[in-house]
Amino acid sequence: MKRLGIDIDGTVTCPATFIPYLNESFNKQLTLDDITQYDLVPILETTEEELNEWMEQYEPIIYRQAPLAEHALDVINEWKQRFELFYISARGKHLYDITEEWFKENNIHYHHIELVGSHDKIEAVKKYNIAAFFEDKYDNACDIGEQCNIPVILFNTPYNQGPLPKQVIRVNSWIEAKEHIEAIFK
Repeated sequence: MKRLGIDIDGTVTCPATFIPYLNESFNKQLTLDDITQYDLVPILETTEEELNEWMEQYEPIIYRQAPLAEHALDVINEWKQRFELFYISARGKHLYDITEEWFKENNIHYHHIELVGSHDKIEAVKKYNIAAFFEDKYDNACDIGEQCNIPVILFNTPYNQGPLPKQVIRVNSWIEAKEHIEAIFK
C-alpha cells in the first residue's frame, strides 16, 4: 500500500483559517488574496517576535476550531482503504493532543500524525517512505519534490506562487488533487 504524506494547515484545513484571528488581533481587514507571501510580518506590519508570541497564544485555539478545506474529507475518506495516510506538519510536538482531537472530531482518517516542529519535512518524508506529498508552502513543495524525487501536490494560494520543478503539480481543489493522484497511482 502506497503511503501519502499530507500537510495539515492550509492543505487539509482551509487556507484562510488564520485570517479572522489575524484581523481581530492586528486590527486589519485582510482576505486570503492579501496574503501574497508566507511571511506574515510585513503584511501585518509587526515584528517577528510579536508574531511568534501571537502564534504561541492563538495556535491552540485556531487548531481546535480550524475548518476543513472543501472536499478534503470526502477525498481522504475515499483513500483510507487504498493508501496509508501520514500527516506531516510543521506544528510543534506540544500541539499533538489538540491535533489528534481535531482529527477525531472531524472524522478524518489517519494512520500516523507527525508534528516535526519546523518547516523542514524532508527527513520525515524520507523516513516514512512517502510516495506523494500534499503541501501549501511553496518552498517546502519544491524542496520535497526535488530532494525526495516524488510527486508533490501544491494547493494553489496567493502566498505560494512561483515557478515549479517538474515533480510539483499545482491544483485548485481536493477534487483536482484526487484526479492527479489517481493518474499517478493507477
